[in-house]
Amino acid sequence: MDPAVHKRFLDYRERHEYFGRKVKVLSYDEFAPLDAEHRELARIGEEDRDDEEEARFVELSKGLFRD
Repeated sequence: MDPAVHKRFLDYRERHEYFGRKVKVLSYDEFAPLDAEHRELARIGEEDRDDEEEARFVELSKGLFRD
């Protein structure tokens, strides 16, 4: 388990308690690939993402409580 991903997972769990009470909480195994995808889209940057990537970035940001 990558310590940085684990910390982001714990942050996600904490935010889920406040913002996501009506949404199923993700397990670490579900969280890790979504986190990696979000980080990759963030790395690309807003100006370089196409419309589809931007929509996915927004969706992931909301689902991971990073918006």
